[in-house]
Amino acid sequence: MLEDLKEETIVNKVGGRFKLSTLMQKRLVQLNQGSRPLVDLKTQNKMQIVLQEILQDKIFLDTSANVRITGEMVAEGPSFDLSDL
Repeated sequence: MLEDLKEETIVNKVGGRFKLSTLMQKRLVQLNQGSRPLVDLKTQNKMQIVLQEILQDKIFLDTSANVRITGEMVAEGPSFDLSDL
């Protein structure tokens, strides 16, 4: 899991380390509030779930720093913007 974070591939996919950190934090909040995982993993480790969702292009940050599922807006959980950080 930590090896995935050390690789530049995931950093470049999201657009930088700050965006990666923001996306991971926001998605973890959503999962902790009851959102369903978008990948089928045999683990309860939410960090691994989030990393796989990113690597499989299931989620991304939009221009307003909201977590989005490919093709639709995530309705669960609070919305955030960068001024909240």
